[in-house]
Amino acid sequence: MEMDRTSIIGIVLIMLLFVAWQYVAAPSPAEIEMEQRYQDSIAALSETELRAGDDLLPQDAPDNDASLTDSARVAQYGGRFGAFAAAATGTAEDVVLENNVMRVTLSTKGGTIRQAELKNYDKVVEQDDDEEVHLPLLLLEDERNKFEYTLPVNGVSGEGVKTSDLYFTPTVEGNTVILRAPISGGSGYFEQKYTLPDDTYLIDYDVRFEGLNTVLANTEGTVRLHWENHLDKIERNSDYESRYSTLYYKPVDDDTDYCSCTSDDTEELQGQSLKWVAGSQQFFTSALIADDRFSGGVLTTVADRDRLPDDQLKVLISDLQLPVGTSPSETFGMSLYVGPNEFERLRAIGYDLSDVISFGSSIFGSINRWIIRPVFNFLSSFIGNMGIAILVLTLLVKLLVYPLTYKMLVSQSKMQVLKPEIDKLKAKHKDDAQAAQMETMKLYQEYGASPLGGCLPMVLQMPIWFALYRFFPASISFRQENFLWANDLSTYDSILRLPEWIPFMQGHLSLFAVLWAVTTVIYAFYNSQHMDYSAQPMMKYFQYIMPLAFLGFFNSFAAGLTCYLFFSNVINITQTLVTKNLIIDQDKLRAKLEENKKKPKKKSGFSARLQEALKEQQRAQAAAQSKKGK
Repeated sequence: MEMDRTSIIGIVLIMLLFVAWQYVAAPSPAEIEMEQRYQDSIAALSETELRAGDDLLPQDAPDNDASLTDSARVAQYGGRFGAFAAAATGTAEDVVLENNVMRVTLSTKGGTIRQAELKNYDKVVEQDDDEEVHLPLLLLEDERNKFEYTLPVNGVSGEGVKTSDLYFTPTVEGNTVILRAPISGGSGYFEQKYTLPDDTYLIDYDVRFEGLNTVLANTEGTVRLHWENHLDKIERNSDYESRYSTLYYKPVDDDTDYCSCTSDDTEELQGQSLKWVAGSQQFFTSALIADDRFSGGVLTTVADRDRLPDDQLKVLISDLQLPVGTSPSETFGMSLYVGPNEFERLRAIGYDLSDVISFGSSIFGSINRWIIRPVFNFLSSFIGNMGIAILVLTLLVKLLVYPLTYKMLVSQSKMQVLKPEIDKLKAKHKDDAQAAQMETMKLYQEYGASPLGGCLPMVLQMPIWFALYRFFPASISFRQENFLWANDLSTYDSILRLPEWIPFMQGHLSLFAVLWAVTTVIYAFYNSQHMDYSAQPMMKYFQYIMPLAFLGFFNSFAAGLTCYLFFSNVINITQTLVTKNLIIDQDKLRAKLEENKKKPKKKSGFSARLQEALKEQQRAQAAAQSKKGK
C-alpha cells in the first residue's frame, strides 16, 4: 500500500542522519594534520619521550641521605640544585587530607598528590569467570604521573631545579597541609599549601615563593608547571571511555575548547590567558583552576594505543606558565578539582567547568543540559531505579508526540483504505509506471490523502534520539546503575561472550540491542502486510536488513540508550495496534474520503508542476518509442 512510503522514507531519513552524524563526528582534515604537528611538538618536550609499552624515562635522583648537614648538602648537590641543595635529600613520606567524600594522599617527595580516593565511587573489574570485583576508585595514582615546577635557580645549568626532585617538610594544621622546600642558609622557601574543606572535591591549592627573588634567575615573569597525567582504565568499556577522555581548557575571554578525543593532538596556547585546564575521563575529572589566570601553555594528548602500555587509556600533558614576578614574597592561588563529573557540582564552581561533561556542544548538547538532564533529575527524585526512569521518560515523549502520531496513523489508514483504488490504477497502467504514478497522485489529491503525512513525528523525535546518544554515556547518574540484567546502564549490557573474530560485535552480545533489533523487525513486518513492493522489491528486504546491520552499531552502546530504543519500539507497536484497531473507525474514514472526493479541488502550484513534469516525461517517452518503431 502507498502509505508504506512513509515508513520507507522515515527509515531512509534515519539512515541518512546516522551517516551524517558519523561524518560530522569524524576527524576533520585539520585534526588529521594535527598528528604531524604533534610529532614535532612531542619531540621538543624534554623528559617525555614516549615509546610503545614503555614508561616515561625517569630522571636521575640523588641518594636519600637525610643525615647530611646543610653544608655537606650544599657541597655535594649545590651544582645541581643551587640554593635548594638543602632540600635535595630526604625520605619520601605520605601525608593525608581527608573529608567525608575523598581521601587525598600527598607525598613529601615533590609535594604533590600521590593519589585521591573517591569514597562514594567504585572501580569494577570483571574477572575471567564473569565475576565482578569492586575496588576503591583512585585518581592521579599512576606512578608515572608528574606535577612539577621548574625553578630557574642561579648557578644551576639547564632549565633549572625541578620540584619533583625536592623533599618538602610537611606541616599539618587541621584540614590544611603545608609543604615547604627551604633554600640553604636563609629563610626563603618554595611552599605548596593544600586545604580540603568538608563535603567537597575542590582542594584549595596555593604556591608561595618566599625570599626567592635573590636566588632565582630571570624568569621573564613566569614559572613553568609541567603536569603529566597518565589516565588508567576505570570503566569496563575502555574504548568508550577513551572516546570521552581528553584535555579541556578555558581561555579567559573565550569559550571552552578541548584537544582531540580520538588522536594525538597538541594545542599551542603560548601567550593566551587560561582560566583552567582539566584532564577529563568519561565520568571523572582532574582540573587545575587559577584564581586569576595562567599566562599560556602547551597542551598535548597521547591517544595512540600503539604507543601506550596496555593498562593506560591516554596521557595528558599540560605545560602551563604561571605569571610570577621577582617580588620577595609572592603567592599564586589555584584550586584543584579531583572528582566526579556531576553537572550541578561543576556548575557551582563556575567558569564553565561543567563543559568537561561530554553532552555535546551543538543543539543536542543544549537538549541534554537543559531538558533531558532536568527531566531525569526530577524522575529520579521519586523513582529509585534509573531503568524505570528511562521507561517513564519514553512514555512522556510518546505522549507528547501522540497527537502527531495519531495523524500519522490516520494518514496510513487512508492509504490502506485507498489501496484497492491504487491497485486498480497500477493494473490499468501496468506497462506505464509514469502514468500509474501520475494517476496515483491525482487520486491522492481527490481524496485528500498524502503519503508523506506520517513523517513528522519521526523527524521531531530525532533530536531526542541523537541527544540521548551522547547523554547516557556522559551522565554519571547512570554509572553502575543496574536494571534487569544490565549491571551498568552507562555501558553495554553483555549477556553472552562472543569470539573476537565475529565482526562488529566487539566480543559480546547486548540483550537490549538484540531486543531493539527484534522489535524493529516486528514493527516493520506488521506495517509491511499492506505494502506493495512491486515497484521497489528490494525495499521489502531492506527494512529487515537495516536493524540487523545496526545491531552491530548499537551492540557496544550504553545500555540506557538501547533500553530507551527498545521501550520506544514496544510503545510504538502498542500505540499502532490500539489506535488502528480501537480508535480509528475505518468506515467513517472511508466516508470522509468519499466526501473529500466530491469537493472541488484547487490544484496547488507544486502539484500542477509535478503533474506537468510527469506528462512531459510521458510525451518524451512516447516520442522515443515512436521514433524507435519507425
